[in-house]
Amino acid sequence: MVPIVRPASEGFPSDEDWDRVLPFQLDALGVRGRLVRLGPVLDAIIERHGYPLAVARPLAEAMVLCVALATSLKYDGIFTLQISGDGPIRLLVTDLTSDGALRGYAQFDSWKLAVALGTGNTDAPDGYVPKLFGQGRLAFTVDQGQNTQRYQGVVPLEGPTLADCAHTYFRQSEQLPTGIKIVARRAETSDGYRWRASALVVQQMPEFDAGRIDIDQEQREDDWRKAVILMASATEREMLDADLPGKQLLFRLFHAEGARLFERRAFEARCRCSRERIDGVLKSIKREELADLRDPQGLVAVTCEFCSTQYAYDEADLDRIYASAA
Repeated sequence: MVPIVRPASEGFPSDEDWDRVLPFQLDALGVRGRLVRLGPVLDAIIERHGYPLAVARPLAEAMVLCVALATSLKYDGIFTLQISGDGPIRLLVTDLTSDGALRGYAQFDSWKLAVALGTGNTDAPDGYVPKLFGQGRLAFTVDQGQNTQRYQGVVPLEGPTLADCAHTYFRQSEQLPTGIKIVARRAETSDGYRWRASALVVQQMPEFDAGRIDIDQEQREDDWRKAVILMASATEREMLDADLPGKQLLFRLFHAEGARLFERRAFEARCRCSRERIDGVLKSIKREELADLRDPQGLVAVTCEFCSTQYAYDEADLDRIYASAA
């Protein structure tokens, strides 16, 4: 536990703050929180797909939301966030493993997207959820392996932003009061266009955990409102500023509340696909049903939707797979 100290006037290397989560605790308010900032990870995941901005920005927001929610849990496995709907973006999936591997992808209808955006527009509008996802649902899944029970929470897509949809989840699941702010942008830098996304989360702690069992309910509610107001005062520019260290941002927001910082945790863009995994998928399909997967050369071609890696199989490869399945 490291108390926040007044930041030095000189700048800090921006690389130290990105693709990391910085947990903190506000003892005076009985609140814990997390500041998540993603940068190079987003570039690695999003740019390989060539998504239009109106798809890429929701994916960036979903990935930073995924990290913000996953890092609030203790799990050994995979945390998945999935959004599905009947709008132009019909599916968006991102997941984070307990060892810090993040990935994500989206499926969308180009024609519906163009119609929804209107002439001359390319980026997702603010409050884009109803327009781009339509009627749908938001699902969170924690999978810790075959010998454990999988947990899933599902809520309807209600609200103009992904943060609003997440708030719906916390209200309906009777979790502790939680506030979330999310921003994501693709901006031009001296090194070209770069993605930046950030999430700021505050959550009221249980009375016993906070050491505040003698605090009355009215005071707890006042303290919670104060924490949310302070969180909401963070500007988009501050949250995405590559030259503003996370410690300095948290000092600006919460210095009067005696904030404590905890050890950062880093993330990386890493897919879990492999030829062995694809072998297992093909093994579950009858060989005569593979016709739709064949390319013009007659090879069975399977492309990972997360990382776009293509796996090709000739007849000898298929003989090997189906022989092992016999």
